[in-house]
Amino acid sequence: MAKIDTKSETARRTRPPRTSSTAASRPKRGAASVKSETPYHHGALREALLEAAERVLERDGLAGLTLRAVAREAGVSHAAPTHHFGDLTGLLSELAAVGFRQFNAAMASSCDAATTPLEAALARPKAYVAYAQAHPGMYGIMFRTERLDYSRPSLHEAAEASFAGLANAIGMMRQERISGDALTLNQGAAIARAWSMVHGFTTLLLDGRLEDILGRLPEGTTAERLLEAMLTVPMAGKPPGP
Repeated sequence: MAKIDTKSETARRTRPPRTSSTAASRPKRGAASVKSETPYHHGALREALLEAAERVLERDGLAGLTLRAVAREAGVSHAAPTHHFGDLTGLLSELAAVGFRQFNAAMASSCDAATTPLEAALARPKAYVAYAQAHPGMYGIMFRTERLDYSRPSLHEAAEASFAGLANAIGMMRQERISGDALTLNQGAAIARAWSMVHGFTTLLLDGRLEDILGRLPEGTTAERLLEAMLTVPMAGKPPGP
């Protein structure tokens, strides 16, 4: 019988098993890290997506507003916006509905601080311009009819409420009740004139096209003061001479 080297045998038995360096460093299957997603309840997720969409719109403009961009902003899966809104048109339409509701609230509260009939008459136009300046992205999408689906109830109702508010304001100025469903020609002309003036002024202001006029006015004249004058100063000057 061969003599056994007890020292060698003991060392062999206590030696740890060989481990491949590649195998040790290789991650286990299914252990790949997954980007954490923000947990939301179902109803809260829809609102969170709309809030994220508003942030993306105001920061990156309409060109940067995509379903994937909104999902990233909200910290949820890319499929979440599609699940809640269907497509980009659906998302934009629901976002525009949010804009109209914000806008309508601003219009409704605009006359709270008015103390004279003139202040009350100017309060809504000022609030119109102020909302657009504070939320240019939302204001812009509200009037991009070609990008919106007005068959969606939320958008249709919010837009109709906005028009009803305008019609009521014109009716108060004319001291008559105006029904949004049936207008006389004069009522329609009064609504179109008021809306065209304020909407046109707002668009020019946001586009920077009023800077030239403001630069020619007395120092310190603001856009708000220019709006007041536009709405109160008669269009015609002195009547033509004989």
